[in-house]
Amino acid sequence: MNRTPHETILRPVISEKSILQSQTGTYTFAVHADASKIEIAAAIASLFTVKVKEVNVLTTKAKETRGTLARSRFPGKTTPWRKAMVTLAPGEKIQFFEGV
Repeated sequence: MNRTPHETILRPVISEKSILQSQTGTYTFAVHADASKIEIAAAIASLFTVKVKEVNVLTTKAKETRGTLARSRFPGKTTPWRKAMVTLAPGEKIQFFEGV
């Protein structure tokens, strides 16, 4: 596909686990549902000017929700999404995550 890096990488994932992993050089991003590992590595390298060592991708499945007590009559599902955990080469880091 011909996606720009901004279309491939949707947003960074900011969670307790991702912040701890960023200290060891592994950063987590929400990515486009059809993006391959090669596309993700190229997008990260061009957006942040770093060398990517490894990319692990996983898709979170939709989960059923019950809603609150008032909304229990209206069950639903969460939205499935895809995330990539990008490991950078030794000595590389992304400045965006340094202040978090």
